[in-house]
Amino acid sequence: MATSFSVSQAAEAPTVKKAILVVSFGTTYADTRKATTDAVEAKIKAAFPEYDVRHAFTSRIIIKKLAERDGLVIDTEKQALEKLKAEGYKEIVIQPLHVEAGDEYSKLMRVVDKYEKSFDKVSVGRPILYYTGQEGEKPDDYAIAIKALQDQLPKLGKNEAVGLMGHGGVNPSNTAYAALQLKLQDAGLKNVFVFTVEGYPTYENMVTALKANKIKKITLMPFMLVAGDHAQNDMAGDEKDSFKSQLTAAGFQVEAYIHGLGENKGIQDIYVQHVKDAIENNYKERGKDKPVIPVIE
Repeated sequence: MATSFSVSQAAEAPTVKKAILVVSFGTTYADTRKATTDAVEAKIKAAFPEYDVRHAFTSRIIIKKLAERDGLVIDTEKQALEKLKAEGYKEIVIQPLHVEAGDEYSKLMRVVDKYEKSFDKVSVGRPILYYTGQEGEKPDDYAIAIKALQDQLPKLGKNEAVGLMGHGGVNPSNTAYAALQLKLQDAGLKNVFVFTVEGYPTYENMVTALKANKIKKITLMPFMLVAGDHAQNDMAGDEKDSFKSQLTAAGFQVEAYIHGLGENKGIQDIYVQHVKDAIENNYKERGKDKPVIPVIE
């Protein structure tokens, strides 16, 4: 005889505990943290109510300073994952708030790999700049980011330009900034120039381009999630070695837009979409009509 189950018995079936862990480098600047990382986290919470949302910083120096200065306790990515594991979560989505897949993203991925067997399902969202529309199957993350960026760009007159300051570094993925420059040109934004604090394109590359295009006025903007130390000091500080001071000394009229990308609602939407893509496992598989990439043992 078939066994029947009541509605009340079905309702008592245990629900799978699911969480989204939002991970950023972190910042000690409270105002920009509230306007950027906190705002992105709030948007993710609103978009995925069936998930619990947690956050973590990867910078131990920033975590230590916030604890000592403000009494603010923030988990590292390891601590956050350990807590989720101990609390019985089964499905985890990790969304890095990185601009590109550089050193910080790589370090986070090495930690995530160690927790792959601690949960039933672990998914990772991609940073802002990742795919370039390859094979007509992947999204063009650069074009999507540029569209969002245009909402904050000033209307440029003759001989005016925008300088986007990225972080940069030695990781091969930092070539994303050079690719961004080409994508900006493809989008028709001829007087928007990319430079980095620690990589390529360099500040000198940008100055050469400004002179070649007879630019007289430039607006500097951080192409970074938060408007922290790099934006407020390296980019727009009053010291003579800041980029603003150097450009002023070189004869340019300079304005500074001190707002992180995380304040841009279009950029916030990008992170929400990347969480959705991670949950749905979008773009991970190679197209069915493409040959399988061989595995080298």
